[in-house]
Amino acid sequence: MFALRRITTNAVKSNSRAAHSLPELPYAYEALEPIISRDIMTLHHTKHHQTYITNLNAAEEKLKAALSKGDVSTAISLEPALRFNGGGHLNHSIFWKNLTPESTEPSEALKKAIECSFGGVQGLKDQLSASSIGVQGSGWGWLGYCPKSSSLKIATCANQDPLQATTGLIPLLGIDVWEHAYYLQYKNVRADYVKAIFEVVNWKDVSERFDKAKSC
Repeated sequence: MFALRRITTNAVKSNSRAAHSLPELPYAYEALEPIISRDIMTLHHTKHHQTYITNLNAAEEKLKAALSKGDVSTAISLEPALRFNGGGHLNHSIFWKNLTPESTEPSEALKKAIECSFGGVQGLKDQLSASSIGVQGSGWGWLGYCPKSSSLKIATCANQDPLQATTGLIPLLGIDVWEHAYYLQYKNVRADYVKAIFEVVNWKDVSERFDKAKSC
């Protein structure tokens, strides 16, 4: 079951912890234009991400109440809501920082790892694009770090499944391929959106995540 033991333990220990809140974007809503429009960013951040947070907070409150009464059945029944909304919050919190209006490049260490795993940055883009475009329905395409093999891997996750909790890979770069991430601008042509998004990837953030993942 999706990290139920960890979730329940944390819930017991954190009765006084503040509820999850919407993180501020590190740039203005219009900053990623023309790649991602202001309208998309505003709706995506203030409506979709906020909804995941609202529902996650509600699910955690129900979990605390169930645990306080020893109601294991109810605690278990909350797993889908925790998985979906918790994953939505985790994924989007990474996604916003993965993007930037600035021009950035991968660090030398990340470039070397990309070369080993994909033959170069273009190879990474090609493989991550193909995987992201190929997601059936809603989900995410990810570049992750595998602690077991000390290498970079590409993976996809359905819906809002979080990468690390479901695959063991540490997330470095995510591409949201839910329709709400692109439909207002790119309509049903997901491939155009995925191709364009690399123009606003924050390689500095990805590089920092890579360095941190290696040190874990």
